[in-house]
Amino acid sequence: VQLVESGGGLVQAGDSLRLSCAGSGRTFHRYAMGWFRQAPGKEREFVAGISWNSGTRIYADSVKGRFTISRDDAKSTVFLEMNRLELQDTAVYYCSADEAPRDPRVDTDYDYWGQGTQVTVSS
Repeated sequence: VQLVESGGGLVQAGDSLRLSCAGSGRTFHRYAMGWFRQAPGKEREFVAGISWNSGTRIYADSVKGRFTISRDDAKSTVFLEMNRLELQDTAVYYCSADEAPRDPRVDTDYDYWGQGTQVTVSS
């Protein structure tokens, strides 16, 4: 599956953004999806994950209550709604896909990745 992220940009602290990740292929609905991010000089970190049937959604503690992951399989798209953005949310955001990640919070458990979209939060 090929993944293409969009929706990043420059916003002020407290603003909202919605990231999208469009997938290709007819089997998108079979994949668990994840969002990860990487800030300059830091390792890539888990942000949110959603199971193939949307039955399970998990979040990093740093974004819990502010970010929401969802998916629309009819459009082969997964979303990340980000509210009350903070300076430390600045990063390149990547979406990922895997049919059965052993631990959805671990980036190496995902086989497919998008190219990333930049989110910059200013004060």
